[in-house]
Amino acid sequence: MRNDSLLLTCEHGGNRIPRALAPAFRGAGRALASHRGWDPGALALARLLARRLGRPLRAVTWSRLLVDANRAPGNPRIWSPFTAALPRPERLRILERWWWPHRRAVEAAVAAAAGRGRRVVHVAVHSFAPVLDGRVRSADVGLLYDSRRRREAELCRRWIAILGRLDPELRLRRNYPYRGDADGLTTWLRRRHPESRYLGVELEVNQARVGAPGWRRFQERVAESLRELLAGR
Repeated sequence: MRNDSLLLTCEHGGNRIPRALAPAFRGAGRALASHRGWDPGALALARLLARRLGRPLRAVTWSRLLVDANRAPGNPRIWSPFTAALPRPERLRILERWWWPHRRAVEAAVAAAAGRGRRVVHVAVHSFAPVLDGRVRSADVGLLYDSRRRREAELCRRWIAILGRLDPELRLRRNYPYRGDADGLTTWLRRRHPESRYLGVELEVNQARVGAPGWRRFQERVAESLRELLAGR
């Protein structure tokens, strides 16, 4: 539908730590540089999508080890081993300064689109480690959505089909390597907006693709597939 408005976000775009919190992260260099600290490649892909599709991008470049922008405040996993033991007032300050601004900005974008009579198609760009706990992930791209929401499921089926046609060698899966209805920003927004106003998809890219031969071509294919998907809605 021409009535849809694309919203692009990236919740794990960087591994920065505020100077004031640096003492809590002494010795954390290796963790910050790893997939525990951020989603390598996600911000680069999200920026390319924003350029190619002419849409703004709302991104978080603070490390998820500071506070996880893709977790709800009541989820203990919002805190890392470096911040979980901080005094509660300090954690509340972290939420107010470094977590809530992104949520409020995204909520405002959804509300603004609804005010113009438009439905938001939200694509949250992430990446995943090719091997986790000794298990090899068998996908290049995963699309996460709530399978109980018919329009989200149909959107992702169509996107998979388009991307597979543009690059038949890609390994494409739905609700992999994570569940699409698990705690996350898209789940948060689904609870606040019906399908008539909001469709949320997490785009998960295998980090083995990042910086490898063909990485630029891969990003362009993703952008092309998303443009075609939205044009055909």
